[in-house]
Amino acid sequence: MFSRRAAKTAALITGLISAILTVSARAADPNNATPSAPTSVSPPANPLTSPTQVFRYDTSGTWFKGNTHLHTVMSDGGKTYAEVAQMYADRGYKFLFATDHHVATHFGPEMKDAPVLWLDGVEIGGRDEKGCNYHVVCLGTLSGIERKMPLSESLKLARAQGAFTILAHPSWCGNTFQEAIDGNFDGVEIYNHVCHWLNGKSDGKAHWNAMLEVRPNTLAFCSDDAHIKPEHPGFDGGWIVVNARELSREAIMTAIRAGNYYSSCGPDFKSITCDGEKLHLQTSPIQFVRLVGPDSAGLRRGSFDGQTFTEISLDIPRKWSYVYVEIEDIHGRRAWTNTLFTNAKSAAASGS
Repeated sequence: MFSRRAAKTAALITGLISAILTVSARAADPNNATPSAPTSVSPPANPLTSPTQVFRYDTSGTWFKGNTHLHTVMSDGGKTYAEVAQMYADRGYKFLFATDHHVATHFGPEMKDAPVLWLDGVEIGGRDEKGCNYHVVCLGTLSGIERKMPLSESLKLARAQGAFTILAHPSWCGNTFQEAIDGNFDGVEIYNHVCHWLNGKSDGKAHWNAMLEVRPNTLAFCSDDAHIKPEHPGFDGGWIVVNARELSREAIMTAIRAGNYYSSCGPDFKSITCDGEKLHLQTSPIQFVRLVGPDSAGLRRGSFDGQTFTEISLDIPRKWSYVYVEIEDIHGRRAWTNTLFTNAKSAAASGS
């Protein structure tokens, strides 16, 4: 009994001595002195405006309306190049990509008098080696694409030739979010007009947001996927509007690769600028504007009283890994920017 008490007493004495020595050491060290008032803590740096990120948009050029996905009589469409060009020109379009199924175009001087600028492309489709069903719009002048080729082979060939790849109508194809991510595409269709007509599976925004979580530079596209025949008559339901220095193949492709465009089913952006702290927008008359971030992150302006506005400035949110803008007019039609900031290396590579 005595020995146990002695041990406890010794332990208490040892603890007290250790505590006294610690307090004495702190008192002797001015660096450990407790300040008389709490010091302010700087807010965390905004990752969206860090030195590695640059604002994507330069809207000092000219806006050109166009479509990146349509079909003609060269595959399963109902109109010729000339007929399609005139129909779209009458709706204010300035450029079109021909993306017939497994038919890669090579437009030359014969199209110089067309009412729109024709650009080369192709749509490929099929199942990959894992059995996943993909339709992929490839923008660019390509050779060697054949219908009989497996998807993985044609996609590899397209990428080797510098194609810009867009995952087409992922909801209609039944693609999972993981399949959209695994495909490593440059962009994704967030609205497809013919799929809206067919069965309502036109929306790819959820796939886009899933892709943004992994690759924040993934670009968004609204498209018609127009076939323009009795069973699929719709067109001019979804488009992009590019800001470029001129209406030429090189300038349009450079702007698309840089993401210097917006996608729309109705309203327009007129100007998109940033002063480092605030985002400044000029638009056609809209009722709502939303900043959209990861998960549930979001900021919004507007009301349900029917009032519209055409100019607004919004604070750039902190801590979001990405942010894009959605605007909505009084008819419920919407338009979207791409993510507002992009990696500086990506911007340099795109030539923006």
